[in-house]
Amino acid sequence: MTGTGRVALVTGANRGLGYALCQQLSALGMDVFLSGRDPELVEQATTNLRSAGCGVHGLVADVTDSGSVDAAVAEVVAQRGRIDVLINNAGVVGDAGQRAAHPDFDRVQRIMDTNLMGAWRCISAVTPHMLAAGYGRIVNVSSHLASSTTPGAYGGVSYRVSKAALNALTRVLAAELAGSGVLVNAASPGKVNTRIALAGAQTVEPDQAAADLLWLATLPEDGPTGGFWHGRDPLPW
Repeated sequence: MTGTGRVALVTGANRGLGYALCQQLSALGMDVFLSGRDPELVEQATTNLRSAGCGVHGLVADVTDSGSVDAAVAEVVAQRGRIDVLINNAGVVGDAGQRAAHPDFDRVQRIMDTNLMGAWRCISAVTPHMLAAGYGRIVNVSSHLASSTTPGAYGGVSYRVSKAALNALTRVLAAELAGSGVLVNAASPGKVNTRIALAGAQTVEPDQAAADLLWLATLPEDGPTGGFWHGRDPLPW
């Protein structure tokens, strides 16, 4: 399936993986809304992509603010009548060295509010429109660190817990929306060469990571739902 005529919303998209996703979704023929919370960065990213021939529109949205999310989704629907694809890419790190037994709960709250609740707010806002159309593809950008097979002492505890919770939300939503035409999956892009990559990590470039995620945004009707993927390989929960 191609993306021709579809409308996509990508969060956290003014740089890195989100930016590459917007570029590649546009290349598939989708009408893409690039969102971020900083108006200047959103405008610059949108200008750059348009200069490269991409059909991309900038949208200011703060995923930690329900009103901002609702307004952004309403704007997309007002302009295009629907949203077919949502990629929840917005995310933060910042708790390296924290211990689960003695955390800084302010940092925990900040990370959970973006990585889990931010995605959940976006899903809640777009799902009614997808259900009305009988079609939707939701991709939650997760992490290998959310897998139960990752050593317990590796990575920031709040980040890991937030992504594991995002995986759980993916499965719950997939079951809830089964048969509706809305498919929900989580995916780890691996260690992407972006600003938030772990120091010293063996990384892949954003363009390659984005290409590995695109199939979930363009799944056929009988495609998988409720999965946790890296490329097209399932990851252990």
